[in-house]
Amino acid sequence: MLDLPFNHTVSLILITVVVSLIAFSNQKVMSRLIFWPPAMQRGQYDRFVTHGFVHADGAHLIFNMITLFFFGSVIESFYRQYFFDLGFVLFYLGGLIVAIIPSYLKHKNDHRWASLGASGAVSAVLFAYILFEPWKLIFVFFIPVPAIIFAILYIGYSIWSGKRGNSNINHSAHLWGAAYGVIMTIIIEPRVIPHFLNKLMQLPF
Repeated sequence: MLDLPFNHTVSLILITVVVSLIAFSNQKVMSRLIFWPPAMQRGQYDRFVTHGFVHADGAHLIFNMITLFFFGSVIESFYRQYFFDLGFVLFYLGGLIVAIIPSYLKHKNDHRWASLGASGAVSAVLFAYILFEPWKLIFVFFIPVPAIIFAILYIGYSIWSGKRGNSNINHSAHLWGAAYGVIMTIIIEPRVIPHFLNKLMQLPF
């Protein structure tokens, strides 16, 4: 473990909160940062990242940032060992990009579709965390749930809701963000697989 585990996590949270609050009261800022496929035709590829720093409302923002705060520190302590101490920041930004690409390919010609929020990157952080601590309790609406059980339920719900397609939530970004978090962590450190399996066998009950 490294010192200063919260440094980049807190920085990302502060930037996201400030930008989101500004966007709440300034439609021009929101319109410029949100992920909107037609903007890509104008060369505004920065939206692959900027959409993760604006949110739909306060509840959306708070949920994502609380999740990032509680689980980001563990993953940051791992990723900061790479890429000149910027590993966690690059991992997080990569999560934003990778998670939105499938949605972009599906909706790239849809002028009515847009997406926003850090959920893809936060899912990447959360699922990377599960590789290290599968039985750690996660509080979902104040109910303690083992991380690995939450992961199964989360994936199942996201797939089910995505197929129904009757909500404004981009469940595809959640799933791809989660996959990115797991795959990238395994690529960086393959030994996390036996660690995960060993932890998984150590039932807490």
